[in-house]
Formats: sequence, structure tokens, C-alpha cells
Amino acid sequence: MSSVWSRPPPPRRPVLTREAIVAAAIAIADAEGLGAVSIRRVAAELGARAMTLYSYIERKEDLLALMLDEIAAEVLIDGPLPADWREALLLMAWRERELVRRHPWRVELISQRVAVGPNAMRHVEQKLSAFDGLGVDRLTAWRFLAAFNDYMTGFVVRESLERGEPRELGISDAERAAVAEPYIKELVDSGEFPRLAPMIEQGVRGADDNFERGLNWVLDGIEGDLPGR
Repeated sequence: MSSVWSRPPPPRRPVLTREAIVAAAIAIADAEGLGAVSIRRVAAELGARAMTLYSYIERKEDLLALMLDEIAAEVLIDGPLPADWREALLLMAWRERELVRRHPWRVELISQRVAVGPNAMRHVEQKLSAFDGLGVDRLTAWRFLAAFNDYMTGFVVRESLERGEPRELGISDAERAAVAEPYIKELVDSGEFPRLAPMIEQGVRGADDNFERGLNWVLDGIEGDLPGR
């Protein structure tokens, strides 16, 4: 057995940073859901004491705000937006939808009073810039954006909730459909649903098509309300 003096000292734990704490919290939320995130759990993941983390982040609410703003950076577009305002808004909407697919816990924070951070502000600023040059005042641009966001957010939240419970139970979309289809066919064959029946029998376009089609309908309405139209 070697002498304590001849053994190398244990490696020093890397100095904690707020960025490392937020990254660990996001990883936990992605893997296990937002309910698994706590100061104590994040500290354990980082090999630190919970009291140590409190010197960086005072409350769990602050941690959630930092997490939310960190992932908001993922939807920011580097460089100029597409010149066409519709194309620019559609691009950002798709990025937001993909964000929620990567971080489903984002939906849980929509109804909570989470502080708005700089990345979220930058994202809104980018969206508003899509209306530059269209001849509308700032208030009108804000109302246009609100209508666009309302549709997009509603779609994304519904989609996330529909996918969430089966995912948590370990059930795939195909398995869920296999369970539901026999009962739906029984209802269709009853003749009680003459409008739904042909849609179900012939099949309907998927969520991707519905998402962009709905967004374009909103944009059509906005375009029809632009000056000179």
C-alpha cells in the first residue's frame, strides 16, 4: 500500500458555472421531463452540493427562466432573414416547432410566469423584422405577429400533448394507431358519420402538411390586410 504522500491528489472538481448548471438542467428535462428538474438533482448530476448551486442560482424559478432562454437561442437565425416576409415567418415557425420536439417540456412553461430573457427578446425582434418594408405601423405588425403566433403555438402545443403521453408510456405512434383503428372502423361502418367516413377511408394529409397549410392561411389573411391590397 502506497503512502498518502506518494499518491497523487484527487482531481479537482471543475469550477461550476451558470452555463454548466443550465446545460445539466436541460439535459435532465429532455430525458425525464420538467418534473425531474430540481436544484438538488442538478447538483447531483454535477457532483456538487445543492447549497453550492444556490450561490449561482437562487431559486428554481430562475433556473427555469435560464433554461427557457437558453433553448430560445436555438430558433435564432444567423445572418439576414429571407427577403420574402412570408418565407421568413414560415422558416421561424418551423424552427419553433422543431424546438418543441427536441424539448417537449417547453410546452409546460407556456402557462407559467417565466421571466423573459434576452434570447426570447431577440427572437421576437427577428419575427417583427419580417414586417419591415410592408408599410404597417408597429402596433399592426405586433397584431399580425400575435395572430400568427396564436395559430402556431396552438398547433405545436396540441401536437406535443398528443405525442407526450404515449411517449411517456413507451408507446409508439404506430402502436397507438393499431389500437385505435379497429374501433374507429367500427364507428365509420355504422354509417353515422357520412362526412368523416370518406376522410378516414381515403386518408388525410399528415401533421407537416396541416402545419404549413394553416400557417399559410393565416398569412393569406395578413397579406389581404396589408396597405394597398
